[in-house]
Amino acid sequence: MFAELQSHYLFEDRFGRPGKGNDKGKVEGLVGYVRRNFMTPLPVAESFDALNIRLLDACTKRRQAILRGQSMTISERMQSDISAFMPLPPTPYDACHKIATRVSSMSLVRYRNNDYSVPTRYGHQEVLAKGYVDRVEIVCRGETVAVHARSYDKAEFIYNPLHYLALLEHKSKALDQAAPLDDWRLADCVYRLRRLMEARMGNSGRREFIQVLRLMEDFHQHLVEQAIAEALRLGAISFDAVKMLLLAKLENRPARLDLTFYPYLPVATVGATDPRAYLGLVANAAAIEPSARVSA
Repeated sequence: MFAELQSHYLFEDRFGRPGKGNDKGKVEGLVGYVRRNFMTPLPVAESFDALNIRLLDACTKRRQAILRGQSMTISERMQSDISAFMPLPPTPYDACHKIATRVSSMSLVRYRNNDYSVPTRYGHQEVLAKGYVDRVEIVCRGETVAVHARSYDKAEFIYNPLHYLALLEHKSKALDQAAPLDDWRLADCVYRLRRLMEARMGNSGRREFIQVLRLMEDFHQHLVEQAIAEALRLGAISFDAVKMLLLAKLENRPARLDLTFYPYLPVATVGATDPRAYLGLVANAAAIEPSARVSA
C-alpha cells in the first residue's frame, strides 16, 4: 500500500527510527498542537463529514497566524512552498484498504470479519473490497456495485434489501422469510398496499408488490412511498399505477392511466355533456323564478 501511495505522488521515502520521536520532531509537534487545540475537549459530531468540516475550518483560521520568528502568515508561506512543488496528479489517491475476494452463494462479500451484501446477479464473481474509514465499497470489473457504512464489530451481516429484490421477484413466497428485509423500515402505506394486492390477486399480487419495491432501486424510497400513498388514495392498486404516479410527480405532469388493463379496479362511468340538457335546466330555472317571486 505504501508503494502504491509513493508511486502515485512520486516522492522519496525517509523513515524514522522506531521510538525516536526526535527523527521527525516537526511532525510530532504538529500532532501535539492539533490534539491540544482541535481535539480537546473530545469533539462530538454527527458524522465524519461534519467532523472534517469542523477541522478544516479550524485549519483555515490558523493559516492567518504569524508564527514567532516569521514575517509572513502560514498561508503566505504555504503558497511559497507550493510554487516549488511538483503539480499534483489529476486524480487524488484512493486512500483505502483493498482486498480481492469472491462473492458467496448468499450474495455476500466478507471484509474484516463482516459480511456485506451485493446484488444477487454478482453471485460467485471475483470482486475487489475497498475499506475506507466510514464505508466499504465493492467493485466488480471496474464498476462499484455496492456501498455500505463500515462496521467495526465482528461477525455482522450488513444487508441492503434492494440487492435481493430481483431474486425475490422470482421466489415471491420467500418474501416473509428473507433475512435481508427484516430491518427494512417502510411506511405504513407500503404494508397496506401489499395487503390489498395479495387480497385481490393472491400470489401474483405478492409478485407485483415486489415490483413496486424494486422501484426503490432507481428512485429514492420516500418518493416511492409518496406515490404509493397517492395510489391508495385514488384506489389504483397496481404496480403500473404507482410507477405512473411516481414518474408524473418527477416530471411535474398529470398522471394518465389506462384502466382497461386492470378489470378488477373500480371503474367510474362519466357521461358526455349534452348542451340540450343545459338548455333544459335554464328553461326550468326561468319557469321556477316567477312563481318564487309570487309566493314571496
